[in-house]
Amino acid sequence: MSENVIAAPSAARPVNVAPSPERTVMAVLCSISLCHLLNDTIQSLLPAIYPILKQSYDLSFTQIGYLTLTFQCTASILQPVVGLYTDHRPKPYSLPFGMAFTLIGLLMLSSAGRFEALLLAAALVGLGSSVFHPEAARVARAASGGRYGLAQSIFQVGGNAGSAIGPLLAAFIVVPFGQRSVSWFGVLALIAAVILTGVSRWYTAHGRTRGKAATRKAPMSRGRLAMTITILVALLFSKFFYVASLSTYYTFYLIDTFHVSVQAAQLLLFLFLGSFAVGVLIGGPIGDRIGRKYVIWGSILGVLPFTLALPHVGLFWTAVLTVPIGLILASASSSIVVYAPEMVPGKVGTINGLFFGLAFGMGGLGAAVLGKLADMTSIRFVYEVCAYLPAIGILTAFLPNPRKQRAP
Repeated sequence: MSENVIAAPSAARPVNVAPSPERTVMAVLCSISLCHLLNDTIQSLLPAIYPILKQSYDLSFTQIGYLTLTFQCTASILQPVVGLYTDHRPKPYSLPFGMAFTLIGLLMLSSAGRFEALLLAAALVGLGSSVFHPEAARVARAASGGRYGLAQSIFQVGGNAGSAIGPLLAAFIVVPFGQRSVSWFGVLALIAAVILTGVSRWYTAHGRTRGKAATRKAPMSRGRLAMTITILVALLFSKFFYVASLSTYYTFYLIDTFHVSVQAAQLLLFLFLGSFAVGVLIGGPIGDRIGRKYVIWGSILGVLPFTLALPHVGLFWTAVLTVPIGLILASASSSIVVYAPEMVPGKVGTINGLFFGLAFGMGGLGAAVLGKLADMTSIRFVYEVCAYLPAIGILTAFLPNPRKQRAP
């Protein structure tokens, strides 16, 4: 249908189609956010049980990094491909299909007997993410009613809340009952698959038209666009390398430096991840109101004083500092995801797939590099180095303001 509109005989140049006012479909946004929560709860079990796996399989920090790298790379490499394909041929029912890969990987993780099997399980969980995230982000945009920052915040807060819940489940279920108890969480994947089937029906009936309604020219030259994308990639590098240092190695840092128990370390990891989830929810609406560039600027560069202080304080202040680090650093998440498609209109799936993929890829690469660095030096030295990563946020000054860059 949309092809016929664009190819109308009178269209000598790209048509600016003003979309009719749409109401934000909160039921769909909440459903997709809930599924994001369930999906990322399952995924977060992998890094949450790293201390258990390290002890059970006598793994090095480098091998722990390889597990994260395998998961993140599987999740990252395919996401731009999935996004590009679904820009031309939306596949709403790929959402429950992707959840099946996550379920299979989860079951393998619970019964793996060798390190190679753990790698395969991590790869399958990552494959489920590569299918889920681009199309789920497209559904959130279709249900946004034009409130893109709010929609992305609601969508992403589900994932970050799930990531925060994972360590709690690991602390109170997996640690006492062992690796095989991971399979119990398969019921979460089944629930998500049922909900996503209903979301897919809605998107089939309503979302495709909304997603294709507006087509306009890119608001800047190719050279400026390339520079903008490069800066955003650098900012993602800064953000997700640092997040990888906390999500993958924070429990080890707490155990090694302050001699806390595994359960206590998991609870402190939850404190950081919970703060991160709240930051995601706050950042999107603020970006809608004051502009996404300013949120990105304040988020990535603004966290620098806290990251610099973290490696040099005691246990109490370590826990305290992770709260503002999570809140401030996460506030840019929704803004980056919405900002990038505004620069490349009509390529929502491709751009979301690219940036979600880069996020996973940067996190995986960061985990592998930092694991090797920890083996060569110490886990404390890792945090002393990573403390300076947010300084890359100074590059935000060179980003254009999309409100001033729109084509007439």
